[in-house]
Amino acid sequence: MIEIRDLTVEFGGVRGLNHLSAEIGAKITGLVGPNGAGKTTLLNVMSGFVRRSTGTVKLDGEELLRIPMNRRAAFGLRRTFQTEQVVENLTVWNNIAAALDNIPRRGRPRHDLIAEALDYVGMRRHADRVGASLNASERRLVEIARCILAWPRVVMMDEPGAGLSESEAEHLQKVIVGIPDFCGAQVLLVDHDVDLISTTCHETLVLDFGSKIAFGPTADVLKDPKVRAAYLGTLTEEAA
Repeated sequence: MIEIRDLTVEFGGVRGLNHLSAEIGAKITGLVGPNGAGKTTLLNVMSGFVRRSTGTVKLDGEELLRIPMNRRAAFGLRRTFQTEQVVENLTVWNNIAAALDNIPRRGRPRHDLIAEALDYVGMRRHADRVGASLNASERRLVEIARCILAWPRVVMMDEPGAGLSESEAEHLQKVIVGIPDFCGAQVLLVDHDVDLISTTCHETLVLDFGSKIAFGPTADVLKDPKVRAAYLGTLTEEAA
C-alpha cells in the first residue's frame, strides 16, 4: 500500500505537485496526465531525486521519504526512466548483475536471481549481448529485469511503451501484467499510451498541473469527462 498525504513540490514559483493525496492499493496503478502534470515528479520524489515541500509518502506503513536515497533500492523501491539507463559496454547479464550490488539476496545465489529475471522478461537468450547492440524494446526489458530482482515492493515505470512496435507493446503489456505475481511488487505505470494503461492497470490516478483530478478503476477514470478534457484533449459539454 502506498499512502500519499498532502504532497507538495515547488520549483521556484511553480508547483510540480499540489497537495496530492491518494491511497494506492491496486497491484498495478496507472499515472496519467498531460506533459508537465507531475507524473515524473511524483516518481522522482519517491526515488529521492526531488525534495518535497510538504507531505508524506508511506510504503506499507513506513515513511519512505525518511529513508536515505541510496538505501531505497534495498528497501524495495525500483524504477525505470524515460531515457533508459542500460550500460552500453556491459553485457545484458552484467547489466542485471550490477543491480544486485545494493539489494539483499536473502541467501539466494546471484546466478539464480539474474537468470529468473531474464527468463521472465524473455531476454535470457540475449544474456551475452552488450547493451550497445540492443534495440529500444530490448533495452526496456533489461531495465524491467533489473527492477524485478530480489523481491521489490514497488516497481515504478516511466513511459516504458514509448517508441515500441505493436508486437513489442503486446509483449511489454504481458510482462507488466505478470509482475505482481512474479515478484510480489506493486506497479506504478506512467505512460501516454491509453491502450497500455487500459489493458494493464486496475486503477488509474490522473494528474493535471500537479493536482489530482480523478482516481479510481481505470475503465471509469478514462471515461470521466474531466479526464478526457485534460488527458485526451477532448472537451465535452459535461467538462465545459
